[in-house]
Amino acid sequence: MSQRIEVDTKTFVRFWLVILGFGLLALFIWKAMAGLLIVAIAIFLAVALRPLAKKIDNIDKHKDRSSISSILAVVIVVVGIALVIALVGPVVVSETARFVGQAPELFAEHLGGNTIQEFGEAIGIENLGEQVVSAVRDFSNSFINNFSNLAMTSVGAIANFLTSSILVIVLTILFMLQGPALMENLWSILAGKDKTAKPAKVMRRVVERMADVVAKYVSGQLLVAIIDGVVVATAVLVLSLIFNFSMGLAVPMGLIAMILYLIPMFGPIITCVLVSLLVFFNSTWAALAFAIFYIIYAQIANNVISPKIQGKGMNLPPLVILVAITIGMYTFGLIGTIIAIPIAGCVKVLIEEYPNIKAMND
Repeated sequence: MSQRIEVDTKTFVRFWLVILGFGLLALFIWKAMAGLLIVAIAIFLAVALRPLAKKIDNIDKHKDRSSISSILAVVIVVVGIALVIALVGPVVVSETARFVGQAPELFAEHLGGNTIQEFGEAIGIENLGEQVVSAVRDFSNSFINNFSNLAMTSVGAIANFLTSSILVIVLTILFMLQGPALMENLWSILAGKDKTAKPAKVMRRVVERMADVVAKYVSGQLLVAIIDGVVVATAVLVLSLIFNFSMGLAVPMGLIAMILYLIPMFGPIITCVLVSLLVFFNSTWAALAFAIFYIIYAQIANNVISPKIQGKGMNLPPLVILVAITIGMYTFGLIGTIIAIPIAGCVKVLIEEYPNIKAMND
């Protein structure tokens, strides 16, 4: 038995207007994704750098210089990142190029003996060692010849990165300078004449708790990362004295470890592999010694140093952390990986405050 449903013209038009509105909103978000991401990063950095700005401002307690402190906090971070890139980049490039250039001789030394030749004959391949060495030599020459072309094709990407970075820096400073006043105005508007209105108080408490989660996580993670970098730099320095290779690797390796430690869960693993590989280019035994040392240190850092500095943190289960990192990595890449845990902490705050949020309308 069929039924006939009648829809008046106003409802029909309203329905399609809503669908059209959602479609236009989705299109706007898609087109403005890059700009929205830059704004989101700037807000995140402004919240994360607030504790550093307060510490700078507290140096002279007799004068309120919050504006200068905010700018100095951003400048310190920007200069620090620039120094890291300036020190780490050339070392990684030069060590990689040096290894690639020496690879044919290394392979010829280790693969040119009778053992590899006998293995090749056993599987029906004559002159296996010579073929492998020849392939490595061709790859080495191709890599070196194409390196300059790769650098030239990266100019456009570097220009876009610099433009985005400048926008992030400017927006971060503006959010730090004007953000508190804007938020106070927002709370005043929401509260209206009744300054004790429950909805405004609940919303303010939720936002402040979320900002506190971000600030504490970033400051704690950064401090542990600095300790990790110092330990790695010291270890590489000691190994360079023992195994007689360049001491100039110590500081860049420490900076690499500091940066990678900011990546939750996987950062120390990448540090161990990458630094061991770069040290291996200079000394096999030094690389093995560093790998063993860093594995032991990572256990101490995860179970003693990090809990002492960060306290109980956000009490997020490892499964939740891994899910957050996975979603962040596949959504926003490396940046998403770094901000995944504080965002998960903010979600936890929303869940904990849900009964109060729900009660706002009661």
